[in-house]
Amino acid sequence: MAVELCLLLLLLFCGSTVSEVQPIYKPPPGTLDFGFVPAKTYDTGAYHEPGPIGILFKIVHAFLYLVQPNPFPQDLIRKVAQQKFGNTQGDYQKPENVVLTLQAIYYEIGFIVSAALGLLFILLLPLVGLCFCMCRCCDNCGGEMHQRQKKNADCQRSCFATFLFVASLIISVGVLCAYAANQHLTSQVRGAKKLVNSNFKDLKVFLNDTPAQIDYLVSQYNTTKDKALSDLNNVGPLLGSRVQEQLGKEVRPALDAALTMAGAIRETKEALENVSVSVEVLQEGTERLHANLTDVKMHLSNTLNDSACSAAQAASTCNIIRNSLNQLNINANFSGLPGVSSQLAKVNDVLKIDLSSLVQKGYAAFNDTPDLVVNQTKNILSDIKNVLESIGSNISSFTKTLPVQKILADLTIYLTQSEAYVQDYFPVVEQYDFYRWLGCLILCCMVVLIVVFYYLGLLCGTCGYDKHASPTTRGCISNTGGNFLMAGVGFSFLFSWVLMIVVVLTFVTGGNVEKLVCEPFEDKTLFKVLDTPYLLNQHWKNYLSGMLFKNPNINLTFEKVYSDCKENKGIYTSLHLEHLFNINEFLNISMYTEDVALRIEHIQINLSKIILLDEIGKENLLNFSSSGIDGINFGAYLTEINKSVTKVDLLSFANDLEARADQLPKGALENALKGHANNIRMIHNQQVVPLEQAMSTLNQSIRLLKRTSSELMVKVKNVISAVNAAQLLINNNASLVIVQETKKYMDTIVGYFEQYIDWVKESIAMEVAACKPIANVIDTAVDIFLCSYVTDSVNTFWFGLGGSSIFLIPAIIFAVKLSKYYRRMDTEDVYDDVETIPMKNTENGNNGYHKEHLYGIHNPVITSSVEQW
Repeated sequence: MAVELCLLLLLLFCGSTVSEVQPIYKPPPGTLDFGFVPAKTYDTGAYHEPGPIGILFKIVHAFLYLVQPNPFPQDLIRKVAQQKFGNTQGDYQKPENVVLTLQAIYYEIGFIVSAALGLLFILLLPLVGLCFCMCRCCDNCGGEMHQRQKKNADCQRSCFATFLFVASLIISVGVLCAYAANQHLTSQVRGAKKLVNSNFKDLKVFLNDTPAQIDYLVSQYNTTKDKALSDLNNVGPLLGSRVQEQLGKEVRPALDAALTMAGAIRETKEALENVSVSVEVLQEGTERLHANLTDVKMHLSNTLNDSACSAAQAASTCNIIRNSLNQLNINANFSGLPGVSSQLAKVNDVLKIDLSSLVQKGYAAFNDTPDLVVNQTKNILSDIKNVLESIGSNISSFTKTLPVQKILADLTIYLTQSEAYVQDYFPVVEQYDFYRWLGCLILCCMVVLIVVFYYLGLLCGTCGYDKHASPTTRGCISNTGGNFLMAGVGFSFLFSWVLMIVVVLTFVTGGNVEKLVCEPFEDKTLFKVLDTPYLLNQHWKNYLSGMLFKNPNINLTFEKVYSDCKENKGIYTSLHLEHLFNINEFLNISMYTEDVALRIEHIQINLSKIILLDEIGKENLLNFSSSGIDGINFGAYLTEINKSVTKVDLLSFANDLEARADQLPKGALENALKGHANNIRMIHNQQVVPLEQAMSTLNQSIRLLKRTSSELMVKVKNVISAVNAAQLLINNNASLVIVQETKKYMDTIVGYFEQYIDWVKESIAMEVAACKPIANVIDTAVDIFLCSYVTDSVNTFWFGLGGSSIFLIPAIIFAVKLSKYYRRMDTEDVYDDVETIPMKNTENGNNGYHKEHLYGIHNPVITSSVEQW
């Protein structure tokens, strides 16, 4: 069965290797989403909660710890298991075997001492009971029906009754514990059928769910294939764009520089036109301004020659104004500036060719790279698609060659037969458990019978006791109570040794099972012992791998397999099935990607048809560099531009003139001067302001031309060199870029297969054929059934029954002592009325009491009591 299961797991893994599905979470961009491997939920919960009786189980565990506080003897068990006894006559006398025996005795000393005490109980109590009966038959050991009266008799009777009652209570508690454990074991055995069915159901789910997981893994190859086909169909945007992006690092700056130079040509033309127009405007404007200022000076001079200026109050003011008339003159002279008509004519010739359009054609040709890639890779991409289809077919055909279904069918049949076998024999188990339950119940009834006698004795004795009655005149109820107590004593001697035999056997068995199986199983120490090299087979280092793979050198341990299955890992990982079928060989990425990579590497892309800038465009740039704008006398222009239009600010002059006119006496002179001031303001607004605007335009244009002309030839040559370098890259060196980007593109396609393979490996290791049901079967068999159901119940049974048996000893003593105070005696002590001391009648004997039957004298009290009864 183990070999078949191993082979199944191997083949399951084999099939699962074929299909791969990656994440269990939402994948980030760029990764494939294979979804979730289908998995069913297992019903078996390998955990048992005993309920209220669990308190008793914990008490028993604490008691066993007191009896056996030593840790689990791993080394001792290994040595004992590996040591062979009895092969020769002197094996037991070997020093190492003697040492092992002493170590085993030391470890079991608690159980040995307890069992020895139990054996003493079994041997001595029947013997003591026999001697006790014989002694009482000889009127000794309390058998003589005579009771001496003592002053503390009531105190003794009360103490004996109390102690007996307490002992009876303890015995009752013990028998209740034993009965509860007995009932618990029976109920758990009857309920185990449901747990067994649940485990069988989970195993069937385990077998039936595996093919669906395999199919899912196989089907997810389509996810990889579809993504690869999608990228192949988009080879233009993907590969072409990557090539374009890499080439664009040099091509785009070169084209951008050429386009910038085309814009500079247009700006140069506009600047030259602005210079030509502005100079013409400034020349005409300054001539008109000069004539107008000359007229203003003449009229001002005539006004200042008026007789009113001769007056004492106006003379100084008129002289000041007369002296400032020289300031009314133009400052800038634009008539001598050189013209730019020749440069403008050459630039216009350059602009006859649309350089921007030529550069845009270069952009368009370069942007067609993705389309060129698509057109030149059609045949190769078709071959790659065929390879992808063939890979899928190979995977499907390979999985079909694996006898997974046959092995699963065989295991399902075996599992069904096993389940039928268990179902058939389960009634037999229940029947034998009924016999066990009945036997344990009889043992409990034995103790109950004894306790009932003690309780009845205490009840009758206590209720029927009359402290005024003498021992010979005690009532029938009190006497019956004493008889019940003695009956309990008799049954105690009869049953106690039988009870102790059962207690000793179950104690030694159940206690050692708890200490040597259950506790080490819980902390996995038991697995470490089983994994000891050469322990289970002296020729195998690792027993499990030797049994499954016939190779004991493989490091496969019980502990690791159990732990992995407990964590619900895949059976391929848990059983190290790679030693039967190495998935890494089947999932070798080269098996899937070698053909794809070869075909992708054969992609040849020719970009030589891309022309960034033709010779006409380059010639056009050279013509622009020789247009002569760098020969313009920018210094002469800037010198005149930096001057003001007039020597004095006309507005300030007019304001000052008007202020001085206000200093003159009111009259025609004042008004004439103010009129001249207004005329000057009008000249400023109508002539100076437009000239200043023209000068500003001229200034901007001249400075633009100066910047453009600065090293113009060098700039143009740099642009042409950059374009030539980019063109050379496309024509000669683009193959290197294409190879690099094709490699990246191939890595992307191959990466999808790698994701698929990695996901398959992860799924097989953790999800496919998850072996949780196997761990559940082990937990059910050992932890739940053997330890929780059977061992805990058996240990609680002997604990309760053993406690009851032990307390039968003090109960016997107290019952015998107490019965003297309840039973009716045949004789009693007689006291003298005068001396109030017992009289010894030598004729009747030396006992100090009367034997009335010797004399035939009836006790009047007894006689009257009998008559009344």
